[in-house]
Amino acid sequence: MLEELKNTAKNAVGVLMNKGADKASVSVSETVTHEFNVDGGEFSLFRTLFDKKLVMECIKDSRKGTVSQNSFDDETVASAADSCIESAASSMPDESWDFAPLGENEDFVLGEVKPDTEKLFSRCRELMDDVKIRFPRIMMEQMIVSHKEITSARANSNGVLFSTHKGSYEVMLMFSGHDGDKASSFFVSAVTCANLDTPFIELGSLAKDLANVEKQIETVSVEGKFEGTMVLMPSCTGELIGGLIMSFASDQGLLAGTSPWKDSLGETVADERVTISLAPLDDRIVCGERITGEDFRAENFDIIKDGRLNAFAVSLYSANKLGLKRGLNDSQNMIIASGDRSIDEIVASIDRGIIVGRFSGGQPSSNGDFSGVAKNSFIIENGKIGPALSETMISGNMAAMLKNLRAISKEQVADGSTVLPYMAFDGITISGK
Repeated sequence: MLEELKNTAKNAVGVLMNKGADKASVSVSETVTHEFNVDGGEFSLFRTLFDKKLVMECIKDSRKGTVSQNSFDDETVASAADSCIESAASSMPDESWDFAPLGENEDFVLGEVKPDTEKLFSRCRELMDDVKIRFPRIMMEQMIVSHKEITSARANSNGVLFSTHKGSYEVMLMFSGHDGDKASSFFVSAVTCANLDTPFIELGSLAKDLANVEKQIETVSVEGKFEGTMVLMPSCTGELIGGLIMSFASDQGLLAGTSPWKDSLGETVADERVTISLAPLDDRIVCGERITGEDFRAENFDIIKDGRLNAFAVSLYSANKLGLKRGLNDSQNMIIASGDRSIDEIVASIDRGIIVGRFSGGQPSSNGDFSGVAKNSFIIENGKIGPALSETMISGNMAAMLKNLRAISKEQVADGSTVLPYMAFDGITISGK
């Protein structure tokens, strides 16, 4: 199949060029998903899903066109090529569009490409039993456990030709805590793994998340407003820091000229203990990106290194447009370097604050201001984690927050997609009733 897909990608590039494209890029992929579903605590479905995808891009007269289809037979490719050329003709010309030059073409095989469905079912059953025994007040509203096998190829008119064959297992739990008529808010926890060697309950933060939600069946309210310390649980660290990177260091904010960091390359933008990387090749990342959407071989890179802005996560287009170096991958595989204090030590140092499991709010404003609801959270008082909180407002400024770092935990949670610690920040406004 792999050689077939590579030939399909190369041939589709040829079709675009024959129809008048100046440059062309094509990706094709086939995905096979074996999936178990649990609803309301009971197995409800086992299914196998098949998906095909074709993405064709072309540049003609400095105009870019893109089209995607869910098939790649000869007739579809020919029709899609016509649509791609038409799409380019209707777009605005821009000399910044380009595709990767020819480098070293490679084929990648990652993870466990074929599933062990019998063992997968056994691990699902084991997880359900573990939850019932260890967390009796948890209602498993939905559980989706799957194996995805993805075979893909990319080619362009510069001679680039890559292929990838990868397979991984994914676990997604949506659950809530219940005790009689009382119930917590729902929570979603997920993990990706390369094999089935380890019980699911031991992976990522699944056990910790389940334990926390059980404690959130009964909540208290914060009285009034105060400025305190916010501790982000690892999943929430990824959520907020990921939003910051998108607004401050990627195409969105830099092209618009609204990023507070647009002129800060090489300068200090965070506490010197902060190092944030996008690292799909790290051993703790399962089946991380190997080929970017612009046909480059993916590499790891640091966005912030020891508090200094080291690089932007921008596309080739934005790099050409703005005179920057392009980001070396376009993955979401964030790794934040650990600190030198345990989470217990960090909490013990806090007079008053909040530990947050989930944040409900929009993207930060152009200057970094953010405001939203802290969900799945607990009060911290006098160095101890107290009761779970009903929905509490938190607000601050993301740029200032990175400089007001109190601590980063020694502990990191690796969920197969990210590797993240707890992070504690001072100067956050916390509001209750």
